[in-house]
Amino acid sequence: MAEQITPREVSYSDWFVDIVLKAQLADYSPVKGCMVIRPRGYAIWEKIQSQLDRMFKETGHQNAYFPLLIPESFLHKEAEHVEGFSPELAVVTHGGGEALEEPLVVRPTSETIIWSMYKKWIQSYRDLPLLINQWANVVRWEKRTRLFLRTTEFLWQEGHTAHATREEAEEEALRMLHVYREFAEEYLALPVFYGRKTESEKFAGAVTTYSIEAMMQDKKALQAGTSHFLGQNFAKAFDVTFQTQAGTLDYVWATSWGVSTRLIGAVIMAHSDDRGLVLPPRIAPTQAVIIPIYTKKTVDQVADYAKRVFGRLAEAGLSVEMDLDDQNSPGWKFAEWELRGVPIRVEVGPRDMEQEKAVLVRRDTGEKRAVSVSRLPEEIPVLLEEIQKTLFRRAKDFRDEHTHYVEDYDSFKRIIEDGGFVFAPWSGSPDVEARIKEETKATIRVLEFGNEEKASGKNDILTGEPARHIALFAKSY
Repeated sequence: MAEQITPREVSYSDWFVDIVLKAQLADYSPVKGCMVIRPRGYAIWEKIQSQLDRMFKETGHQNAYFPLLIPESFLHKEAEHVEGFSPELAVVTHGGGEALEEPLVVRPTSETIIWSMYKKWIQSYRDLPLLINQWANVVRWEKRTRLFLRTTEFLWQEGHTAHATREEAEEEALRMLHVYREFAEEYLALPVFYGRKTESEKFAGAVTTYSIEAMMQDKKALQAGTSHFLGQNFAKAFDVTFQTQAGTLDYVWATSWGVSTRLIGAVIMAHSDDRGLVLPPRIAPTQAVIIPIYTKKTVDQVADYAKRVFGRLAEAGLSVEMDLDDQNSPGWKFAEWELRGVPIRVEVGPRDMEQEKAVLVRRDTGEKRAVSVSRLPEEIPVLLEEIQKTLFRRAKDFRDEHTHYVEDYDSFKRIIEDGGFVFAPWSGSPDVEARIKEETKATIRVLEFGNEEKASGKNDILTGEPARHIALFAKSY
């Protein structure tokens, strides 16, 4: 399987699909544009979900669940929201063999149905803040799809919070942006730029959208998470008011925020190589795999030794698998487990058995080290942390090497064509933003916090007018 992976330099797109399919992360569905997430892929999602869920609950959020089907009229209550989502909607018009009185939209996002419920639940400032998260699937009718990155149906979490003041809601939106940043960098080993989206790139119905943006190995940007300050837009659309401490009525202030199974695609594209998947240890379902190296006379003895090593590691709380296959060669098994992205390979053979040792092999660098079996429970966690840090450092070095600052449009176009991130002065004009996108296919990914000060005295990259921002441009997924 590993030999069938298309090299990145031949076709980055085919390389990515090969890894997804051959590492058995996902497969194409009979429904066009959808995917089947296989156990190995879903196990990664469970690791992502588990850690994020812990972080959400540490910041005071609770989980709930809302219906998949949403009355079509709900989306029309917030004009910008329905306009933004209309091209992507899947609509149910019949149920139980009969035409429905009102069409139902298959959930593209849940703001509307959640705010219809918040109207029932919120009467007073004592009911606020309301901090709810949902783990769910959504459907957006995409015309061009790619496994994990953009599919018609995907899994995600969506947080929806209600607050008594604008300041509290804005603070919440920024808090969750930083939760995503921390998770991306600490667990996915993905360095990110983060900040505010432009008006043309923000979420439909939001006042302000914030995002984290990561660079993939083809030097394109991937939006890895978004957090939205919704103002009072949805509260006004659904007439969600509350009695303030002063005894007056006011509309509730809101946020929403989410990440999806796209994060699995980000991990693949940021870290993997031509041998297959490379997983950061903190989200790897299997941290180490034990592979016995047999000779004809030592199959049983080495297998028993491998089982003893397995027991020691499992007792230490490590997530470990064991490959006792005696039909395929060690080299074949090495390649297969490299393809699957397991961070550490533990080799045990007759000589290792005699010396009470095992050989640890890093997936990220291929480095080998012989370690006493008694030391494995201490050595492997240390090595896992080294791998985690190495993957982050490698991704950050790659990103920084391909991130540039320019002030002339010719240099800008050349860098964008070759691939990479470009910080450049921008006047703030939507027309300039649209023209650059049309001419180069680059979009403004984020306006970093504090970028206005950096723009002082600079001129717009395209028009030469005074710049208001230093914007981050890139081609993106």
